[in-house]
Amino acid sequence: MHTIATDPDLPRSRRRMFFAIVVLAAIATGAVAALLINIFERKQEAKNPFYRVVELNETIDDPAVWAKNFPMQYDLYLRTVDMERTKYGGSEAMPHSPSAADPRSVVARSKLEEDPRLKTVWAGYSFSADYRERRGHAYMLEDQTFTERQKFAPPAMCINCHASMVTTYLKLGNGDIMKGFNVISDTHMTYPQVREQVKHPVACIDCHDPKTMQLRVTRPAFIEGIRALKASQGIQNYDPNTMATRQELRSFVCGQCHVTYYFAPPNKRLTYPWAKGLKVENIIAVEDEQKIKEWDHPDSGAGLIKARHPEFEMWNQGVHARSGVACADCHMPYMRSGGLKISDHQINSPLLKVNRSCQTCHHFPEAELKARVEDIQDTFFNLRNTALDALVDLINDIKAEKAKGAGDAQLAQAREYQRKGQFMIDFVMSENSMGFHAPQEATRILGDAINLCRLGQLSLHGGPQPSHNPPNIAEVTPAPAVANSRK
Repeated sequence: MHTIATDPDLPRSRRRMFFAIVVLAAIATGAVAALLINIFERKQEAKNPFYRVVELNETIDDPAVWAKNFPMQYDLYLRTVDMERTKYGGSEAMPHSPSAADPRSVVARSKLEEDPRLKTVWAGYSFSADYRERRGHAYMLEDQTFTERQKFAPPAMCINCHASMVTTYLKLGNGDIMKGFNVISDTHMTYPQVREQVKHPVACIDCHDPKTMQLRVTRPAFIEGIRALKASQGIQNYDPNTMATRQELRSFVCGQCHVTYYFAPPNKRLTYPWAKGLKVENIIAVEDEQKIKEWDHPDSGAGLIKARHPEFEMWNQGVHARSGVACADCHMPYMRSGGLKISDHQINSPLLKVNRSCQTCHHFPEAELKARVEDIQDTFFNLRNTALDALVDLINDIKAEKAKGAGDAQLAQAREYQRKGQFMIDFVMSENSMGFHAPQEATRILGDAINLCRLGQLSLHGGPQPSHNPPNIAEVTPAPAVANSRK
């Protein structure tokens, strides 16, 4: 019996075609089978987002132990050691000679060396001794431990945002995080004493429940601050861990630390000044009301307050926040690893991963998106320089009038203009997006700050009183200040 393949009467070309069809059919069948197997495996992976190799609990703060269950996230977390610059941000490795007091061989570049005006602005305060570009999360604890600002004996609670604190708070509070937080202030612990209690920079346990892996807020100061903010909006007894949506928590876990704050007298208790709102004028009003003064400027004699890193406050004023975009959407964008969809735990600038951070929403070429961002930042940087010039001019004018014999009563109004104008400049300058988080708000703040500094100069030289103060700034009058806390 003949088959098509063996029939001698069929042309050779027909037999070859038959064999080709058989081979192609076999290849196609194998490819389809492989695809189906791959899809099945990926679906199985997706059903099992992690394998519980170890049982985690509130006593395990070492991220290397969590890594046994979450190796991909841990690998990305370790990459926060990378030092990459964007035009205005990121970090560049600078050589440093190790010593017994400071064993680091690499540090970030000094902002004080880049802009000596900052030494004039912060004269008499710890930031005039050491102020550097921020490095990745991996360095946050050691860079605070060895900064020259330690010579100014910072409050113990400066460590709140630089170390993994959950287990320490629980230990000090006998199982209660809030009580542990209070112990540090109530017993007047020093920074070195608290530093001995911690081992790691901010890690997995600070943002995730060890049993469920759900996002959570663990910093008592944030819980108190957001409760006060919500109360000002008519929402009483707000608890972010039970009342916030998951998308809100994807910003709140970052807002635990990327905020401004002050140390309330008499025990330098860490406080987020949000009782009147998140705008810079609201924060100034709270600190004025609480009579906060962090130092007296040695040249001008003004009693001043310091802004820290108010990314959360400024982001809240921008279009991304108002559009429901969370911090993690841009700084920890989703990525695929096999069949898993995970958040990128190499927390860094979105400009270093435009495809996943920006282009999921903005369908424009990467070069164009970067150019848009840098245009915003260029504008901010130039206006910031104008504002710093105005501030330094005011400080120098007050200093000159003091030298001529002007008394406190004559200088009081100019000093108050300096207090408010300097904080406003510091607020947007210490916020690490170079104006991008809220471009219009950053520009408004700098414009108002320049006006305040120039009004301060007019008050010294007999110029006319302003017909009005900048929007949302109460009439400038000398504000008493009694607290003295340094960082």
